[in-house]
Amino acid sequence: MKTTRHATYNLNYYIVWLPKYRNSVLFNEVADRVRTILHEIADNKGVEILDLTVQPDHVHLFVSSPPKNGLALLANWFKRISSRKYNHRYADHDGEKIRWARGYYAGTAGHVSSETVEDYIQQHKEGDS
Repeated sequence: MKTTRHATYNLNYYIVWLPKYRNSVLFNEVADRVRTILHEIADNKGVEILDLTVQPDHVHLFVSSPPKNGLALLANWFKRISSRKYNHRYADHDGEKIRWARGYYAGTAGHVSSETVEDYIQQHKEGDS
């Protein structure tokens, strides 16, 4: 359980999103850079990353967030800010830019099912580049 000034909570969210056209662009140093940026965003927004896997064609993110941050807001932050930061720092031309597909998958996980979700993410790390 975590607390804020006015709430005690255990809110864990599982978010998955894809690069535009599901292109396999998230590997090697690109994946490392995206991971670093996602951790920066979490730190800046007061969100805890419980687990993170960057696959060549999608991102699995499992986070814990205070109640003030809605799920749609979290997905928007991570997708929008990561794309903007990556493109500003590392993309010299349009072919190197990261663009995320419009949608995302989102789910919630309570205390018991968090372990199941973490196990699932760990299984996907085996093929992580």
